[in-house]
Amino acid sequence: MDLKIYKDKQEVAEQFSSYFVDQLKDKDAFHVALSGGSTPKIVFDVLADNFADKVDWSNVHFYWGDERCVPPSDDESNYKMTVEHLFSKIEVPKENINRILGEKNPVNEAMRYANLLEIDLDRVEKTPQFDLVILGMGDDGHTASIFPHEIELWDSQDHCVVATHPDSGQKRVSINGKVINAAKEVAFLVTGASKAEKVKAVVEKTEGSDAYPASLVNPSSGNLVWFLDKEAAAKLNQNPS
Repeated sequence: MDLKIYKDKQEVAEQFSSYFVDQLKDKDAFHVALSGGSTPKIVFDVLADNFADKVDWSNVHFYWGDERCVPPSDDESNYKMTVEHLFSKIEVPKENINRILGEKNPVNEAMRYANLLEIDLDRVEKTPQFDLVILGMGDDGHTASIFPHEIELWDSQDHCVVATHPDSGQKRVSINGKVINAAKEVAFLVTGASKAEKVKAVVEKTEGSDAYPASLVNPSSGNLVWFLDKEAAAKLNQNPS
């Protein structure tokens, strides 16, 4: 596990963007699962502002780790946010953008998307392998759209699952734990003081932390990077600040 701690959300976004672009070097095809959330939004802005014409975006194939079951025009759509902050500002072929169809029946869409991943990605022990999975973490320790009350979805036989938000009841389509842990590289983007308690629990494996889906992220490649701001890292024992 590699912990990278920066001053604030903006610096996290800038450093992650440089890391992301480094990952693309010398790759003819790079398959990445994106995350929604406030920090990825800034990451997409930085990528668009600083790297729009410095990256051959035709080599990058975009997917999502999870999506809310809303139309692509809805403000809650992770896809819509990515279009507004990244895709509308870079030259990327339409066929490289593989969105989860949030407006479709969730069960059918989870099956379709799982099938798409099986077709598009190389497989390791029958599991589709991303080059990079970008994850966030909620205040409750959830990641992708696998929540503590449905932690059994992590080990689902299906590569994609239908999850239910514990408060709103909103349905979401999410990749499962097996797909996350099969990735060549996994990166957490976590910022803000509200995340500090769960960051400490998950990173330091404190008692009871296995109840949080984020604690189950353990890629078999060994390549796990945390990009944190000082607020999110505040409770860590090894926090350099």
